[in-house]
Amino acid sequence: MPKIYLTTPLYYVNDQPHLGHAYTTILADVLTRFYKMAGYETFFLTGTDEHGQKIADAAKQRNKTPLQHCDEMVLKFKSLWEKLNIGYDDFIRTTESRHISVVNQALQNLYEKGDIYKSSYTGWYCVPDERFWTEKDLVDGNCPDCGRKVEKLEEDNYFFRMSAYQDWLIQYIREHPRFIEPETRKNEILGFLSKPLNDLCISRPSNRLSWGIPLPFDPQYVCYVWFDALLNYITSPGYLTDQEGFQKWWPADYHLIGKDIVTTHGVFWPIMLKALEIEPPHTIFAHGWWLIEETKMSKSLGNVVSPEYLISEFGVDQFRYFIMREMALGQDASFSIESIIDRINMDLANDFGNLASRILTMIRRYRQNKLPEALENGGPEEALITSSNRLPDEVFGLIREMKIHLALDRIISAVRDTNRYIESSAPWELARTKQDKKLDTVLYTATEVLRKIALLLYPVMPEKIERLREFLNSREEITLTSARKWGILQPGTAVDHKEILFPRIEKALHKTEPETPKKMETPKKTDYLTFEEFKKLDIRIAEVLTAEKVPDTKNLLRLEIDLGTEKRTIVAGLAKYYQPQEFVGKKIVVLANLQPANLHGIISEGMLLAAEGEDTVKLLTIEGDIPPGSRIR
Repeated sequence: MPKIYLTTPLYYVNDQPHLGHAYTTILADVLTRFYKMAGYETFFLTGTDEHGQKIADAAKQRNKTPLQHCDEMVLKFKSLWEKLNIGYDDFIRTTESRHISVVNQALQNLYEKGDIYKSSYTGWYCVPDERFWTEKDLVDGNCPDCGRKVEKLEEDNYFFRMSAYQDWLIQYIREHPRFIEPETRKNEILGFLSKPLNDLCISRPSNRLSWGIPLPFDPQYVCYVWFDALLNYITSPGYLTDQEGFQKWWPADYHLIGKDIVTTHGVFWPIMLKALEIEPPHTIFAHGWWLIEETKMSKSLGNVVSPEYLISEFGVDQFRYFIMREMALGQDASFSIESIIDRINMDLANDFGNLASRILTMIRRYRQNKLPEALENGGPEEALITSSNRLPDEVFGLIREMKIHLALDRIISAVRDTNRYIESSAPWELARTKQDKKLDTVLYTATEVLRKIALLLYPVMPEKIERLREFLNSREEITLTSARKWGILQPGTAVDHKEILFPRIEKALHKTEPETPKKMETPKKTDYLTFEEFKKLDIRIAEVLTAEKVPDTKNLLRLEIDLGTEKRTIVAGLAKYYQPQEFVGKKIVVLANLQPANLHGIISEGMLLAAEGEDTVKLLTIEGDIPPGSRIR
């Protein structure tokens, strides 16, 4: 059986978990679930980094001992991971005896080998980063990493002889193109290594900092927090304690990290392993940052987003889906309340949730909640079946390439294909004209595709997908093999639709700041319309075929619509409230005999109708088997 070992960083417990912590951990969980579906044996490690100056300072501010502070903060991380359905295999703390034992042995081995030595040092120390810098490293006299003030220190310390391994590391990175990903981060590390590499100060005098692991060869010093924490990746699978387990899982397949710690993982860590005569991990993958208005989330800037709040507002699975769908791994992504609402409404409420609702509703209406049998497969069915059978391998191929956002896009494309299949097959019309065999075929085909799509979304949204599987009475194993097969759902299976999986979210109910009260307006005099004037209005049902933004405009959308006897183009000013994809396949209400108008070079032949509230606009749509072109009387 193939295996995969994935890790998150150990999260520093000086403060509450935030969106960045949640993202990396959900990423590891989603990857682990996908690989399990593909038949891999998986090992997923996460945990907490609990030593160092920042922890000691945070504990002092709270009038706690450092260990009391860590114990309380660890519970917050574990509680959040439970709420987010994180299925880790091991949660390691750097204050655990199993970890301290490995750190001590590693330090002793390197000291005896001559890779750790004592020397007097004068340099600039950044307390928040717990790191020494030389004069030439500073930027405007401040820390080059965080930009904060540094203090000059002169003291004896122990150093790890990193410089001796610089040439080896450069060659290793060049010979192993997947060692550091994406390419931008690899180039960043090679750029860093193009200058002479300093030896790493790996100790702090215990009279200045007592909260750390004492050096085994000199207890007057404690270990530098980064040197201590990185060793967790080999502690957990059994280095020095479980030879069989360590040989099975090491080297790690993926260290998942944020791009701000790529130097420690891409330089310090492989050199530490080389000095210990241990093989480096296969891949260090550095994802981007979540930005708020183009600025990195930061406690000091006061723009940190709480995962707890997002879970309570939008739901666990909706939150998991959003952050997996929105960020292209390796790139930064922007976060806003509006963006999460748009993504949930567009992909989950309008597309996937709507597909599940309409299929189950039609089976209830036309076949009394019993899945019918497909007896008249034709060209549309064969095309959809072929596409859905290819889908699992296409999706897992993208997962293996670390293109999770594209894998989800491919799944949602399959959802939209199925929605279009239903629209073109018009089961309501088949029911009305008593074409029972064809109706049964359409209902079975759409349901079986929905089952396969649901399996592929399970790693991202386990709770919601389990609920949908209950609706479908789908009891097969959650594997890629099950997703590849056609015809697992048996005719006659009882299905049900107990609730809407993804209700549409109203933006007006999720504001980030209170609204200024508006003055009461004086009611205006009504201009009445005579019945004869009303009769002149030609209001019809139209189906939206395509939709796109009008270039160089903020609010205009160009819609191609089907009016039954003809196709037309209309321009609508609704881009502020709807994404273009939200229109496709909908049956809307159109004023069809409005005089054509030239809007930004586009001839608009009609006007769609919508309802305007105080803070939102809602499109008027029609549900059911009303064909395009039908008049509203």
